[in-house]
Amino acid sequence: MRKAIWKIAWCGAFGAALAGCGKKFDPARGTASPSEVVENSNGAIVTVDHPEQFQLAAASSMEAPEKLSVTGSVSPDINREVPVISLASGRVVDIRARLDDNVKKGELLFKVQSPDATNAFDAFRKAVNDELLARKASQRAQDLFQHGAISQATLEQAEGAEKDAQADLTAADEQLQTMGLDKDHPSSIASVYAPISGVVVAQNITNAAAAGVTYSGSSTAFTIADLSVVWILCDVYENDLSRLRLGQQAQISLTAYPGKVLTGKVSDIGPMLDPTIRTAKVRIEVANPGMLRLGMFATATLLSRTSHHYAVVPTSAILHLHDRDWVFVPAGGNKFKRLEVTSGGTLPGDMQQILSGIDPGQQVVRNVLELEETVEGQ
Repeated sequence: MRKAIWKIAWCGAFGAALAGCGKKFDPARGTASPSEVVENSNGAIVTVDHPEQFQLAAASSMEAPEKLSVTGSVSPDINREVPVISLASGRVVDIRARLDDNVKKGELLFKVQSPDATNAFDAFRKAVNDELLARKASQRAQDLFQHGAISQATLEQAEGAEKDAQADLTAADEQLQTMGLDKDHPSSIASVYAPISGVVVAQNITNAAAAGVTYSGSSTAFTIADLSVVWILCDVYENDLSRLRLGQQAQISLTAYPGKVLTGKVSDIGPMLDPTIRTAKVRIEVANPGMLRLGMFATATLLSRTSHHYAVVPTSAILHLHDRDWVFVPAGGNKFKRLEVTSGGTLPGDMQQILSGIDPGQQVVRNVLELEETVEGQ
């Protein structure tokens, strides 16, 4: 068809009325020569001498949910994004992670030289000394009370002082742990570790930069995102919102990986519309097998709650031309009409779903190649 169908298409575009002439049927030789092709002014009618040469097939019917295809992009699940902060304010002296790195929970990210660490160790050592002194005083008071040397009130006062000292020691110990400091190894250097496993999607510090809340403009040094589950954020027109529901399955196709289809589900339908383009944000959750990257373009095909009867024809009956699909149907007598159709998915048995253009039961030329060969002979 390449040559002849292109001729038909261009004739239709320009409204030219062309007539193709061919050889007639030769009874002596017992063979049918190529049929005559006549293109009318709309370029959609093919006239042949022997229409019986072309086998017809009736389009069968199948019931399937209506499909809605929308485009979107890959975004992180904000519930799986965790900021990394340093509770010790100071100067960054060592960075072990960088933007886009994969990190594990508990992995060292960076170190900060901080006066807060020095003060925390100082408070801890004083608390240790105070607790030791208060404990000894309490023990002496108990011994003196047993021998009648002090009153009950004096004993209770000594025991209360010991409990206060123990509380101060516990608080100083917890402060060291919060800052990531080891009480057995006093140092002015505070280490910051990854709170979760994931990918570093934002970095706000460099070597020798300020970290923490006191000295820096932002307390967030890194942002780590767990990308094992991501979002596909799509824009859906308000006319199509009635076809969606929470939990609805969606098939995700990626521009970067043709032929690869992932399965997700609708987790949120935005409550607000964009006033300019009249669309709502629809969020689809999908498990990431490792290939999804933030910002990737994707197409989500959602199955509607309602079903529709579609036509099904042999794949050989479809002509692909100019990124469009066509079929030929009988137009009465020795004529065939070219109709544009919208193809759906490929079905077992070399069959093709037709979303629009023809109805179930309508007859089409079974093998468009036969018509192509006839036209090419002209």
